[in-house]
Amino acid sequence: MRILVTGGSGVVGTGTVTELLTRGHTVRLLARHADEDARQWPEGVTPVIGDVADGASINGAADGCDAVLHCAGIVEEAPPKVTFDRVNVQGTANVLAEAERAGVTRFVFVSSLGALEGASDYHRSKRQAERLVEAFRGNWTICRPGNVYGPGDGQISVMLRLVRGVSPVVPTVGSGDQTFQPIWWEDLAAALATVVERNDLAGEHLDLAGGEVTCQNDLHARMSRLTGREVMSVPVPEMLATIGAKAVSMVGWKIPFNDAELQMLQEGNTIRAGRKNALTETLGLTPTPLDEGLRRLAELQPEQLPADGVGSLKRKRYWADIVGSKRSADELFSLFREHFDDVTPVFVDAKPEPFATDRLVEGEVVTLALPMRGHVQVRVASLEPRRATLLTLEGHPLAGAVRFLCEPRGDAVRFQVEVYDRPANVLDFIAMRTVGDRMQDHTWSHVVEKMIERSRGTAPDGVQHESATLDDAEAHAIERWVEELAMRRKRAENEERIEGAA
Repeated sequence: MRILVTGGSGVVGTGTVTELLTRGHTVRLLARHADEDARQWPEGVTPVIGDVADGASINGAADGCDAVLHCAGIVEEAPPKVTFDRVNVQGTANVLAEAERAGVTRFVFVSSLGALEGASDYHRSKRQAERLVEAFRGNWTICRPGNVYGPGDGQISVMLRLVRGVSPVVPTVGSGDQTFQPIWWEDLAAALATVVERNDLAGEHLDLAGGEVTCQNDLHARMSRLTGREVMSVPVPEMLATIGAKAVSMVGWKIPFNDAELQMLQEGNTIRAGRKNALTETLGLTPTPLDEGLRRLAELQPEQLPADGVGSLKRKRYWADIVGSKRSADELFSLFREHFDDVTPVFVDAKPEPFATDRLVEGEVVTLALPMRGHVQVRVASLEPRRATLLTLEGHPLAGAVRFLCEPRGDAVRFQVEVYDRPANVLDFIAMRTVGDRMQDHTWSHVVEKMIERSRGTAPDGVQHESATLDDAEAHAIERWVEELAMRRKRAENEERIEGAA
């Protein structure tokens, strides 16, 4: 089938497009930045640039499609343009009108588990949108997922970063025992793809959730076990949490729940008694156990690229020209890849979590324990015989890339570390300008010194170091390079997943 999918940049849309491709379907992807979003898949996705809140911009989007899967929506407003009414309600009306204009007879709408009873503005907007879908002249199905968690989600991923982070305590809203029933993003993707394919679900309202009910306190305990980091939960009254959420957002930090999500927690976000979980009972899918989903989530945090940071983009270089090395450039770099943890300073632990690796393997994540920061992550985006590039992931104090090189230079072997980064947010900007820069200098100089030792040669000029602030043109070039690295890695992962399912 050819399927129009709205909203391909969020965790739901991204996972579902990949699942549809693994099943042999083709996708027309409707999004405001569809050209960029579609690059993460090797083939099978045609981008259609448009905004669901602007009916004229999506005219023609559904032409030639067999079904429409409407995932686009917001959980937080940014008035006056981005509101629940404009996006969730009017946006749904616009997509329905486009489907009818194009003669598409299959329409699947992604609503929310609490839409039927919830009193929050978000749930009310989803309930209004459901009424519009129910008036569709064709074959419609409404899917109501619980909290969706996966790489980059706005709640559970944020909680995980808080547990890993610098603070010895993590705030919980109210008592922390408000229940919800999260669903792993790949389980929901499989469910939505199955619903699109089936012809016997017309007029159905499907509640979709994981197999376990949890709460903030339970998640904190699970994440502490997962990361090996004991973190105490401190209850914060709902009103203070709301004020705090607005305050910390001004300096670039996130907390797990915005105002609307706080109200959803208070209302409860589980499958009600007497209603079935359609994931298992209707679609026959087995939900991912929560502990397994959290473990996989810990390895799947998205990149934090230079363009995401604040302040000027800096370039730092640390290198040594090694004379009399008993190892070739290839051999020395192979040793570096296999023993990355051994060459980092004693205060930087490259294997602080039970499932972490301390080797450099392309596509894998290395978790680091940093003093005064907690656990942070980098992904090995590119690995070659003599060079490797690591990208910072969300939760790291820096937004950028680190590249390691080892290459012959006449009679010498040069080992070099290149760093391109900005502080991740305002608070990290202050931290980097006080102690962070000195710690970074010590870390990478130490790595170069250890590689001199491992070469069993000498560096007559010692470890050399230079730092520069890049101008706008230089910074833009680095940003594009790093973005392309991240996209290439994502595209390779999706290609591997699609080919594996073939």
